[in-house]
This record gives sequence, structure tokens and C-alpha cells, in this order.
Amino acid sequence: MKIHKEGRSFLLMLFLALIVINGLIYLIFNSVILTTTTIVVSLGFFSFFTYFFRISERTHIADDNYIVAPADGKIVVIEPTEENGLLHEKRIQVSIFMSPFNMHANWYPIAGKILHSSHQKGRYMAAYLPKSSTENERSTVLIETPNKQTVLVRQVAGALARRIVTYAKEGDICHRNEQMGFIKFGSRVDLYLPLDAEILVDIDDETVGNETIIAKLKHN
Repeated sequence: MKIHKEGRSFLLMLFLALIVINGLIYLIFNSVILTTTTIVVSLGFFSFFTYFFRISERTHIADDNYIVAPADGKIVVIEPTEENGLLHEKRIQVSIFMSPFNMHANWYPIAGKILHSSHQKGRYMAAYLPKSSTENERSTVLIETPNKQTVLVRQVAGALARRIVTYAKEGDICHRNEQMGFIKFGSRVDLYLPLDAEILVDIDDETVGNETIIAKLKHN
């Protein structure tokens, strides 16, 4: 278990800020009880954020036609839907909701070429709401597989998430076991798959990023 690179500078600043706050409280109030309480609260606060920014090494070997979960969380949507943000066609949407206690690194669900990568500003509704996919702040990545099929991945900010990090760049080649980005605090990741994809998960299933098999694409 390691600290994700997206959290290292944040944790360092938080650590220094907590030292200053606890030092000032000790100097100003000179109270053992108050100082001890503040230290205990600060340790709990720092421990939570350290846990939030954790990352573990995960290696998954799968056939090129299998879609692997891009995130830890729970399946909240499996349904045909019109994807009008980029593709403007009907797809099967599979959405994974991440709570603040899930690991928030995001992986590429399949290997291929990045055809599109963009970021859209938006609202910060609760990420489990259906409208969050189209109205919240989000990043969109379109991947073309070696079999010339396309998979759209969308990172969606939630009520607490205020920063989406996306490493994908148009024209890049992405690989399995490679991180696509990171979303800070509660959020979701949507997959838009071809209509003939075989879905291998159910609603309320728990997913493990870069491990759980979500679907299998049909051969062209």
C-alpha cells in the first residue's frame, strides 16, 4: 500500500497546517486537555486523508475483448442509453459509484488508442443521481480497441469531488494495468459500451478497479 502521487503534496501541506494549528492552540490556551483533544482529532483527520489517497499495485491479465472495472465502487446503472455528449448514439451505460472510502484511482478499462480526451465544467450534484452523468463536472475519454471498437469512459465529479485528474491525451496508446486518472472524494465513473457487449455484472455488485470483469466485447 502506497500514497498516490495525487495526494502527496496535499498530505504534506495538511501535515504542516495541523502542526501549526496544534502549536498555536497549545501556546494560546496552555491547556493539556484541549491540546490533547486537538492532537487526537488532528491524527484522525490526517489518517482519513492518508487512507483516502492510498494506492495498491494491481496487475490484471485479460483478453483484449474484456472490459475491466476502471474503479473501485458499486454498480449503480446498467441500461441502454443515448450518449449525446460525444458519440450521439445508443450505448449500454454501466456506472460505478465510488464512496469516499473507496480507492479513487481510475484505470483504463481496455487497451487501445485514445481518440478523444476532454474536460467539461458542470454542477456538483450527488454522483449517484442519473443527471450527474450529463450535468456534473466530468472528463470524457474515448478509446479505440485493437478490434476497432470504441469504449467511452467518463469520470464524473460528485457533491464532494472538486477535482478530476485525467492523464489520457488524444493520440496516446493506453495499456492494461495503466492508470487513467484520479477523482478526489465521492464520485462515479461511467462506461458506454457497444450495444452487443455481453455484460458480466449486475446492479449493486461491488467492483475492484483493474480486477473486476465488467463486460466482454463481441468480435467484429
